[in-house]
Amino acid sequence: MKQLLLMCLISTSLFAQNARQTTDEQQVWVGYFNQTRFSNKWGVWGDFHFRTTEHFVKEPSKGIIRLGLMYYFNDDLKLTNGYAFINHFPEEGHANVSQPEHRIWHQLQWHTRYGKIRTMQWVRLEERFRRKIKNDNELAEGYRFDERIRYNFMLTIPLSKKGIVAKTLSAQLNNEAMINLSKNNVYNVFDQNRLFFGLAYNFNSHTNLQLGYMNVYQQLAAGNKFKNINAIRLFFFQNLDFRKQGVKH
Repeated sequence: MKQLLLMCLISTSLFAQNARQTTDEQQVWVGYFNQTRFSNKWGVWGDFHFRTTEHFVKEPSKGIIRLGLMYYFNDDLKLTNGYAFINHFPEEGHANVSQPEHRIWHQLQWHTRYGKIRTMQWVRLEERFRRKIKNDNELAEGYRFDERIRYNFMLTIPLSKKGIVAKTLSAQLNNEAMINLSKNNVYNVFDQNRLFFGLAYNFNSHTNLQLGYMNVYQQLAAGNKFKNINAIRLFFFQNLDFRKQGVKH
């Protein structure tokens, strides 16, 4: 009986390994992030992205515009609600037509300091409305609704004894995990994980340019199909503060 059970477990494991199909891609991700504060309590969020696919520069992959209204509980804790538009350029399943997607998103973000080391974390809930696909050449009527939750952690370690100040470098480590919440996602509750490490050049304590390597491991809707993406990531971060000096605290 034990031998039969062991054989069944081995067979199941081998079948799962054989059934899994992983596609490797090379991409470039370029993004601009902005947080602008107008008062002690209110500000706005904006980030904009362009991504390529296939040997880094062969084809466009996605274009993203994300906007939000921010509420500051304090300097280190913020709540954002917003809207995003995503254009999925032609790919498998809609090879000759782009697929539009609309998102409503809600995010809680917080910052922590440990001496000169900084961390940034957020939890984001997304309500996704993706246009249905008829075939490779045509969109269908209506939208598919899904929900997804994301947790992001970023660690910043200054490489200068002065800390994160103008004209210095910092090391960056960033990981983001995403889980699908919708009942529509039967075979891929796990959506993807993004792991980044690289360097940031600090123009000042609130503006930096990050360049490095990112690995994205994504499970597709079929369940046994995965994408392993090796990407060059270039992000520019900027925090602006238009409060008057006398009202800051």
